[in-house]
Amino acid sequence: MSGAEKTGARIAKVLARAGVASRREAETMILAGRVAVNGKRIDSPALNVGPHDRISVDGKPLPDAEPARLWLYHKPLGLVTTTKDEAGRPTVFENLPEGMPRVLSVGRLDLNSEGLLLLTNDGGLKRKLELPSTGWLRKYRVRVNGAPSDALLAPLREGLVIDGERFQPMIVSIDRQQGANAWLTIGIREGRNREIRRALAQVGLSVNRLIRVSYGPFQLGTLAKGAVDEVKARVLREQLGHDPNAAPEKPPLGKPRKAAGKPRAAPASRKSRKSDDTRR
Repeated sequence: MSGAEKTGARIAKVLARAGVASRREAETMILAGRVAVNGKRIDSPALNVGPHDRISVDGKPLPDAEPARLWLYHKPLGLVTTTKDEAGRPTVFENLPEGMPRVLSVGRLDLNSEGLLLLTNDGGLKRKLELPSTGWLRKYRVRVNGAPSDALLAPLREGLVIDGERFQPMIVSIDRQQGANAWLTIGIREGRNREIRRALAQVGLSVNRLIRVSYGPFQLGTLAKGAVDEVKARVLREQLGHDPNAAPEKPPLGKPRKAAGKPRAAPASRKSRKSDDTRR
């Protein structure tokens, strides 16, 4: 491994890029003695490897890393955004259409939230999309109980402090009053825990429906509940500035196996076998 120990990538990151497991899961596999580098079993994830190192998992050579890919997913109500749930509740990943590779979620939507959830096979792309510095606006359609006024919603536009936690100013508009409820459109740029629900509760409004309709340039559109739609590699390059000739540390984007059209989602043809950012 020589120079790779200092100049390569962390072994857990390499395993994650190859689609073997998440970084955390890869570290667990390493500690369990399931990973070998150049024929020698390793027991610590504190190791960098380079492109010439031979890596195996459970005695099998590590598959080549797949190109970074991104999907739009219409998350239904009642699913948690986690790979395993201690309470035994159904998860997003258990309900994806057949044929999907192992993917990670970009942020989360909680059990009682629905709408657009981005999925990717690439940990680096996931982290980039989650960073507030990316500056992407996330928009939600929110139904609240009550008759809110602009004056009532002013604190959300100015920024709130709740339990010592500072919430950045939100973009808030009142769409319509519908009986005892009102529909709002809210835009945020952060991913704090249950941010929208907590902010509205602070001004005396309870949320009874929350739908994410966009994440940056990616739109929920008419994507059916439980369906996925892959974003074209060309769109990823245009929106994220990925270089197809980038170095291995920033893997190039290959051509997806299934074309998806424009960044605005279109209905997917496949249906879920069964019919939550951020925990909002």
